[in-house]
Amino acid sequence: MIIYNVTVKLEKDIVEEWIQWMKQEHIPELMKTGLFVDSRLCRLLEHDDDDTKTYIAQYFLDSMEHYNTYISEHAPRMREKGLQRFGSKFIAFRTVMAVES
Repeated sequence: MIIYNVTVKLEKDIVEEWIQWMKQEHIPELMKTGLFVDSRLCRLLEHDDDDTKTYIAQYFLDSMEHYNTYISEHAPRMREKGLQRFGSKFIAFRTVMAVES
């Protein structure tokens, strides 16, 4: 199992809109690619400051092949949608992990 982990630090004034966008648009669009088997959206605890909140979106895939397909065929377009909507009011970093069994 592969986990594509996206950590996003948001300015507080966009948090509610961003969560709604993630749940109603972004995550459903990502899942419709057929490459992911599950997803989860989490709020990071204990690291908020007065101006920001941090969230983690985790997307689960069966293989690195599916991940590579997502990155090459879908990720640029989907990332651009977030940038167009929220501009410089967030920063994101991404990691890829393998679940050890």
